[in-house]
Amino acid sequence: FAVYGMFAPEIGTTFFPDSSKELQLVNSFCVYATAFLMRPLGAVLFGELGDRLMGRKYTLIASIILITAPSIMMGMLPGYETWGILSPILLILLRMMQGLSVGGQLAGSYVLSIEQSSANSRGFRGTVCDASSTFGFLLASMAAT
Repeated sequence: FAVYGMFAPEIGTTFFPDSSKELQLVNSFCVYATAFLMRPLGAVLFGELGDRLMGRKYTLIASIILITAPSIMMGMLPGYETWGILSPILLILLRMMQGLSVGGQLAGSYVLSIEQSSANSRGFRGTVCDASSTFGFLLASMAAT
């Protein structure tokens, strides 16, 4: 998630080359925003799957796979000059899949971790979930520099 935001200018140049530099950046951040728009839907979808159909553990595994596959595909996605308009369309769809999975992953990891811990370690395990996402942003910023 964070790496995309940090490489937004390069992504804009690759997937929206016919636009001005400013519009490339705006287009790149609009694609970035699609993932955030999908997060509430992912929370509802994966919440229902975890509570009623698959169980939280398997739902969390599914959401992890759902974020991994699009991330790999985005890294291999050819730019506009190779595939034309299909490239930005696929980029948007892949970002939407990532947003959907993060919506389920974020809450699912907290709930599963806290529910399976003892009363003495619940606060610590919840904190680890929160800190791990912050640590991910730190790693992303290190990768971008």
